[in-house]
Amino acid sequence: MRLVAVTACPTGIAHTYMAAESLEQAAKDAGAEIRVETQGSAGSAPLSAADIQAADAVIFAADVGVQDRERFAGKPLVEAGVKQAINDAAALLDRARTAAGGRPAEPGDAPAAEPAAPPERTGAVESGAGPAARLRQWLMTGVSYLIPFVAAGGLLIALSYALGGYRISDAPDVTEHFDAASLASWAALTNQIGTGAFEFLVPVLAGFIAFAMADRPAIAPGFVGGYAAVTVGAGFLGGLVAGLLAGAVVAGLRRVRVPRAVAGIMPVVVLPLVGSLVVGTVMFVLIGKPIAAVMTGLTDWLGSLSGANAALLGGLLGAMIAFDMGGPVNKVAYTFAVGGLSIGNQTSLEIMAAVMAAGMVPPLALALAAAVRGRLFTPAERNAGRTGWLLGASFITEGAIPFAASDPLRVIPSIVVGSATTGALSMAFGATLRAPHGGLFVLPLAGNALPYLLAIATGVVVAAGAVLVAKRIGGGTEPGTPAPTTTAATA
Repeated sequence: MRLVAVTACPTGIAHTYMAAESLEQAAKDAGAEIRVETQGSAGSAPLSAADIQAADAVIFAADVGVQDRERFAGKPLVEAGVKQAINDAAALLDRARTAAGGRPAEPGDAPAAEPAAPPERTGAVESGAGPAARLRQWLMTGVSYLIPFVAAGGLLIALSYALGGYRISDAPDVTEHFDAASLASWAALTNQIGTGAFEFLVPVLAGFIAFAMADRPAIAPGFVGGYAAVTVGAGFLGGLVAGLLAGAVVAGLRRVRVPRAVAGIMPVVVLPLVGSLVVGTVMFVLIGKPIAAVMTGLTDWLGSLSGANAALLGGLLGAMIAFDMGGPVNKVAYTFAVGGLSIGNQTSLEIMAAVMAAGMVPPLALALAAAVRGRLFTPAERNAGRTGWLLGASFITEGAIPFAASDPLRVIPSIVVGSATTGALSMAFGATLRAPHGGLFVLPLAGNALPYLLAIATGVVVAAGAVLVAKRIGGGTEPGTPAPTTTAATA
């Protein structure tokens, strides 16, 4: 069998490449040939036309829209999320074999037929998916394009505070008062650039949610709707609504039949023009202010959290981060924290710190447990534990997946308890963080860094201890026991 595959997750950092590795290993075990295109942050060489033409079937393991999916038109297609590819790649290969008719292509076979007419829309998300799956993919596509802006802006702002103190945001405009020999001027410049990057957050979110729904003609209406949301104070929530509205409006306009003479200018003129006018009007005149009132209430509620309430919220977010290690529940908690950065008050910065701290706990805890009591873990898990140190320190929660996949009933509750402990302690200590990613490598940019580090260490010890107790009660793996033969255990 000859297969091609595309993997893509919302952040494009870990799941994308773990899914690709799992598919490649499963294909090797099955005696099949596979080429994988990773549409992640590090990128990869796109699949060639010859590779696609020669393939018997195509696998999409993606939680966001696959880029340029029209390249695969006419080929048998299997679709799944990245987590399924990580946990059970062999099953995806079986589905691909079935979709291809159960046999590899022969040299004399006719090439796959191109569709007689292009599909009605070519948006980034497969229209055949269920409503809930499509909504999640639309939102995750927006978040995936948002994260680079958050990372750049957040890290630059955090760096400016490290260089110039927390009053640097009150510094004069650097375009009028810049001294190249002054550290304060450089700090102010860094702060201004980072703040500028942050101003794109809501428009980018709205624009690419719309893009996922109705392709490129929806980007301009989405950005306009996001700008309107910022202008009226509707913030992150307004951006979500504006993106969905823009995508729906443009998708509806694309269904309108127009004369052939007009069809050529529809995507570049008519759809962006009419879509921007409709979305901008609705956001400015009808729904922007009510959403802004909701955002104000949310901001006030976050600002009022303190003591036990703050710790409870931190514990809940920490548990969500660990529960599925980069899956949908994890992304809800992370997106909530990233959205709070656009608010910028003390509590929203504490939430970001709690979420990042909790996300580091699972890989670090399992790496510690495997190092302390290696006989309770398989050889494959011990190998995963060695890389878990770096993955955990880098805030890549997915480093815990090999452990959870082979022993979910003991591992998942343990890491949930540990991450919840860290999230609660981080909020209770009042630790803050403007950086949305980076793990321990952005520790110098954290507020109350030592208590923050203590919260992480405590959660790691709690989770590691819970895993070891659970393993001993349930009968852990003895020395020399072979690793489970699942693709997840070898990923």
